[in-house]
Amino acid sequence: MKLRKSLIAACAITALGASALAACSSGDTSGNGGDGSSGGTSTDGGSGAATGASLTIAKPDGAITTESHNPYLGDSSASKYGYGKVIFETLALVNQTGDLGTTPWLAESVEWNDDYTAVTVVPRSGVQWSDGTDFTADDIVFTFDQYLTGKLTDTAGLNYEGATVDGDAITLTFADSKYTAQARVLHIPIVPKHIWENIADPNTDPLTDEGLLVGTGPYVLDNWSTESVTLKANENYWGGDLAVPELHYVSYGDNAALTTALVSGEADWAQAFIPQIESSYLAADEANHFWAAPTAGAATVFFNLQTKPFDDLALRQALAWTIDRQAYVDIAREGASEVIWNETGLGSLLEDEIQPEFKGKDYSVDIDKARQILTDAGYTWDGSGKLLDPEGTAVSFSISVPAGWSDWNTEQALIAEELNEGLGIEVKVDQPDWGGWDAARQEGTFQAIIHWLEDTGNAYGLYTSTMDPKWIVDDKAQFNFGRFDDPAVTEALHTYANASDDAARTAAVTVLEKAFAENVPAIPLGAHPLLGEYNTRNYVGWPSADDPYASADPTQQSIVQILTKLQPAE
Repeated sequence: MKLRKSLIAACAITALGASALAACSSGDTSGNGGDGSSGGTSTDGGSGAATGASLTIAKPDGAITTESHNPYLGDSSASKYGYGKVIFETLALVNQTGDLGTTPWLAESVEWNDDYTAVTVVPRSGVQWSDGTDFTADDIVFTFDQYLTGKLTDTAGLNYEGATVDGDAITLTFADSKYTAQARVLHIPIVPKHIWENIADPNTDPLTDEGLLVGTGPYVLDNWSTESVTLKANENYWGGDLAVPELHYVSYGDNAALTTALVSGEADWAQAFIPQIESSYLAADEANHFWAAPTAGAATVFFNLQTKPFDDLALRQALAWTIDRQAYVDIAREGASEVIWNETGLGSLLEDEIQPEFKGKDYSVDIDKARQILTDAGYTWDGSGKLLDPEGTAVSFSISVPAGWSDWNTEQALIAEELNEGLGIEVKVDQPDWGGWDAARQEGTFQAIIHWLEDTGNAYGLYTSTMDPKWIVDDKAQFNFGRFDDPAVTEALHTYANASDDAARTAAVTVLEKAFAENVPAIPLGAHPLLGEYNTRNYVGWPSADDPYASADPTQQSIVQILTKLQPAE
């Protein structure tokens, strides 16, 4: 399995300098080239950074209206724009792409017990908070105990039960297995006890009072305004000197304004879907780069299995041999995804979980095969080429995606064209507002939708999202929108999530893959990507398809790892 039980730091467990951190990675920090031309502002960041150009990190989300630096609030400015992740660090970094591995961070080592109900961590030595106070085991225990006391709302569903300390080691215990939720545990922002024990309500405090915004991260807040947020290098950073002395977070009004800023060099780094990115961004400068890092998730067509026409397996099978996943990647996503063809629904990042009987068992666009499946099931075609079900009724359905989701809106049109031309099915493109779409998916009043998957970093994400009854509560669905229900599959899902050895988990995933391939409850189209646009004019060492130590998305927790690996371009 990709997420391993024992994840011990390969480097010395003393405080790591930036160069040592780079050496721990399997990647080449020489980066992607770059012409070394000027761009950005040359800044002296103090003893925590060398003199160099600042980096401007951009988003297309409009004005930054409310100041809040709380890392636990999803709508705080720190969370929405991502700068909280360079102030508050976590125990480890779970790679969402590449090897899906884990890099210990504030912990020198991370080790799970056999059934993943407890994790033992050793705090990294030599770490200080940005106010000069030593970071200790007490800070880790305090952070998690906020959930135990109820002072902090458990929005991540940790079900934390308590901590024990044995010498340097801390063991955090949970009520259930965290095998499928390791990142949720390891990515909890660790906060300083000496500050937060005096905060009355950590669920709401914006941390705007003087002295409250204290972290272990590589950067500290320098200035906040509705136009931009500036952070400077933390001179006490445990990871050593940083190449980038200053970060500017700026939010533009829309993708067009963001693209203009990236092309002009006004912005350096972003996470955005840019239409015609080759001509609009990459062609403007050879130093401009874009990487759509594949993840274990996928854009997926969900069927309502309870109503016509998708209560018929033969029709679902025929669609699986007709829908062109490569067209989704090439046209709808403009190359910013990775195609998924395997009958198990798993993509390349999860290839080692595909069992031998399904290796090489891939779908393709095979209209003849699809039509034969339908013919064998009693379907016919009328004189105009329309598909008729065994009762003689013309087959049609609607596929729903919210208006404005441009890539998936394009895929709706592609599917409608493919099924009409190949099978004679009329597909109605439905583009409601978010509220209408959300209600339909929860209540089961849709026919087909395109949706994402629960993110677990392993095969469980696909199968729980498409076949797990646990998501149906009070007759409303959060996943498994088709309401698939098979006791053997439910048992296998439970075993996969809670097994204490790889043999049991492998047996469970075999059941899940067979059930998915045989029942076709949904059709994954392409891997969900984490997008990153950046340039190499001033810095190299960025993650890429050749060096996938992290995604290039600056809104993810791995931004701290990237910033420790960047080096000046020569």
